[in-house]
Amino acid sequence: MIKNLFSLFLILLICILLPSQIRGETAWEIYMNDFYSKSKEASQILKGIENTLKEGSRKKVCSRQREAARLGLLANKSLIKAFEIEGAQPPMRAIKASQQRWESILNEC
Repeated sequence: MIKNLFSLFLILLICILLPSQIRGETAWEIYMNDFYSKSKEASQILKGIENTLKEGSRKKVCSRQREAARLGLLANKSLIKAFEIEGAQPPMRAIKASQQRWESILNEC
């Protein structure tokens, strides 16, 4: 009985003194994941539009194109925010080129 009580006390002491930490995502990881997911989704939408056009249909092309451009622009904002959090200088030339590409896609329809 005393042995069991001592074991229980030891287990409780370990649980109190050495709590395990749950590793959550940092703000940088959240913005980078947002950037990658939105970029991927925008690219998939554009590939779908390309396939639709190859089939000879123009069904909902403009609305899907605008959605892809909107996602691409949001992805750029997330990338800039991630660089700001990291304290690094974002590659503005590449980001500006990407932004211009997405804006031209947005304005085509």
